[in-house]
Amino acid sequence: MEILGVLGPTSILLCFLGVFIGMIFGTIPGMTATMAIAIFLPITYSLEMIDSIGLLIGLYVGGISGGLVPATLLNIPGTPSSLCTTFDGYPMTQNGEGEKALKVGITASIIGGFFSLLILYFCAPFLASVAIDFSAVDKFLIIIFALTIIASISQGSLLGGMFSGLLGIFISLMGIFPDNNELRLVPGFWEEELYYGFTLLPVLIGLFAIGQMLKEAEEGMKPAAHQDIDLKKGKKSGFSFGIFRKQGVNLVRSSVLGTFVGMLPGVGGSAASITAYSQAKNFSKQPEKFGKGEPEGLISSESANNGLIGGALIPLLSLGIPGDSTTAILIGAFLLQGIEVGPLFITSNPDLWNGIIYALIVANIGMFILMFFSIKYFAKIVYIPKYIIFPIIVVMCVVGSYAINNGVMFDVWTLLLFGLAGYIFMKIGIQIPPFLIGFILGAQCEKYFIDSLKGSNGELTVFFTDGPMAVFLWVLILLALGYSLFGNKKNKKNINQEAA
Repeated sequence: MEILGVLGPTSILLCFLGVFIGMIFGTIPGMTATMAIAIFLPITYSLEMIDSIGLLIGLYVGGISGGLVPATLLNIPGTPSSLCTTFDGYPMTQNGEGEKALKVGITASIIGGFFSLLILYFCAPFLASVAIDFSAVDKFLIIIFALTIIASISQGSLLGGMFSGLLGIFISLMGIFPDNNELRLVPGFWEEELYYGFTLLPVLIGLFAIGQMLKEAEEGMKPAAHQDIDLKKGKKSGFSFGIFRKQGVNLVRSSVLGTFVGMLPGVGGSAASITAYSQAKNFSKQPEKFGKGEPEGLISSESANNGLIGGALIPLLSLGIPGDSTTAILIGAFLLQGIEVGPLFITSNPDLWNGIIYALIVANIGMFILMFFSIKYFAKIVYIPKYIIFPIIVVMCVVGSYAINNGVMFDVWTLLLFGLAGYIFMKIGIQIPPFLIGFILGAQCEKYFIDSLKGSNGELTVFFTDGPMAVFLWVLILLALGYSLFGNKKNKKNINQEAA
């Protein structure tokens, strides 16, 4: 089989392991797929690239899918993308159809996952082939567009989102300036440690793992209240694949929406879920049943949030732009192996590209097998106290950060520094995803900006006169800003109306 020739037994085993661990992270409220990938990223440093991708893709798929368990059983979204799953999943549990709801969600998840995989397989190479001819100006504007989208869609005000992204860019520029080998933005007492800037991995882990755990600790890390949930009772509780007989349009529509939303940098899984759920309700013949335990609503939510996985990988692998915070962390995995994602990635790394596709196939199949046939037992994970899990995670974070550069203690301090920063960011409203994307793309943004100026003898007009692609990208940037301003005004109006 070709899949064995590309992945190999070790990669497949690690992919299944990643799915299992990711499902645990997704199942426990407060622990997400993003956190899982950030924590296990140091392990990939010692693995072959194909093996590490198998593990990380498994964590991604398992983490997103696992969120349906607490959403269905406890009315708590395990991940942001499982928000709308609570609308009908939890009422089904209250009606004694918990097992049925979980199996409906699992089946919808694998369908959405495979649909987005097909879109990824056909769209990413096409976008990459187009992007190969991009000039330095085009690449600079693409990064600005990504930062604008992320900032404008982020929670809170447009100004706050823009500030978060710009702060990330500022921090990324600390260290040596490549053109003249001079240090910049570095305090005198950290000149040696920050010669090459902050190491990406401890920053990632600190923001998404340590920061979140500090927030959970402040709230008391209360375990989910144990309740004896009867997953299966009543005459209508049995699951049958016949439920999907009349859901073809709903599945395709929701998967398309999830994949499309996933392609938009920074929009996130919750937007995919909400969009698909609202459209399913609008087109339903019985919209009044939504929110009362209607499988159609559950199907739309779960197929959409798994569809976003393939969608989010499209801009990452074809343009080098993360689709969300989780794929932003995946960039760290490639950088650890010395591989740069972008327009040349697919043609330069055909085996790795095929490995990603096959890993997604294995991960979705593994997710379905592990969850569908053991859901009665897997559901009990929601009751594991966080005060048992979090100390183990802290140790893993510290060891991983310390080992990444062969025992540099400053990386541990970086981990703790950005963990505290992540906690403070959440308290004062600085959005972590825009900050992270700004941190990752900041150096590239500067490089293409300088290259553009060098090619035009310092003329700033080159950013507007370089060609039709530059004009098109400026239109996208302005549309993104306009959409954000309109959305902010609309939200403020709704808030004022509610307050009145």
